Amino acid sequence: TRVRTRIRRSDGIIVLVSKNSLTSSGQQWEISCAKEEKKKILGVWAYTDDRTNIDGLITKVWTWPNITSFINSL
Repeated sequence: TRVRTRIRRSDGIIVLVSKNSLTSSGQQWEISCAKEEKKKILGVWAYTDDRTNIDGLITKVWTWPNITSFINSL
């Protein structure tokens, strides 16, 4: 309940993505919750040598221009 409340108060969500994301039920729930709440979501790869993708999530390299562009789009 508290997580959903925080997601509702957010303008957008940044998700750190790694190979562990595929088996993390908590992270998958948070992403689903953000989608249900119609929040903009940016996936960011957590490690330079891990380019795991999550279906339905646009994932980019962590750079300040990428983060700035996402924040400015909110």
